[in-house]
Amino acid sequence: MTADSLRFETLPETDSTNEEARRRALAGERGPLWIRAERQSAGRGRRGRGWTGLDGNLFCTGLYVLDASPGQAAQLSFAAALAAAEACETVIDPDRVKVKWPNDVLIGGRKACGILLESGAAPGGGLWLAVGVGLNCAAHPDDAERPATSLAAEGAELAAADAFTLLARRFDLWRSRWARDGFAALRDPWLARAHGLGAPCIARLKEGEARGVFAGLGEDGALRLDLANGERRYISAGDVFFPD
Repeated sequence: MTADSLRFETLPETDSTNEEARRRALAGERGPLWIRAERQSAGRGRRGRGWTGLDGNLFCTGLYVLDASPGQAAQLSFAAALAAAEACETVIDPDRVKVKWPNDVLIGGRKACGILLESGAAPGGGLWLAVGVGLNCAAHPDDAERPATSLAAEGAELAAADAFTLLARRFDLWRSRWARDGFAALRDPWLARAHGLGAPCIARLKEGEARGVFAGLGEDGALRLDLANGERRYISAGDVFFPD
């Protein structure tokens, strides 16, 4: 599969591009297909959070069918983060663009992009994977849970339609490398852009909090947390915060 095999579709409006991809997958679409909506009425982020659908921003989802487990496919969130970061780097100083575990892209420490992967059993076999990306091209919410920004607020210009094809093609390149070499193909490029690497952090988990130093990634993408007592812990799911 090559980037030239990608198909692109833009919708005037939908509830959620991830939901649209899910519907297509269950109807037999096997991709690779990238769907963009000019407007979203019910966008969502991780853990059921809403995603504000401001005009001029990018709302898109890539639909793939993979021969992989859900756990393996989840590693492609790192590919999506790299692709989104590279799209931002075409108009923003790359030193200001960072990726934050597990799936955010930051500009100057503020969130500019969120990523949501969803998957399920595909008709005809395999796993359908929806790679949802929301990138703040033109505007950002003022009341977000965490400080947010947009490319426009940072003095940069990148139209959502241009960001769409750029991001999709970069994702597909990283996906191809992952398919050939596994998570190792994503690990070092992601760490080279990692926000907070080597800094104290707090991981909020279902069972409480864990505090330590963000010391890297495990071989499967889990966050490595070095605790004060010398213990090394790997976090596979949770929210990570970096105290000022």
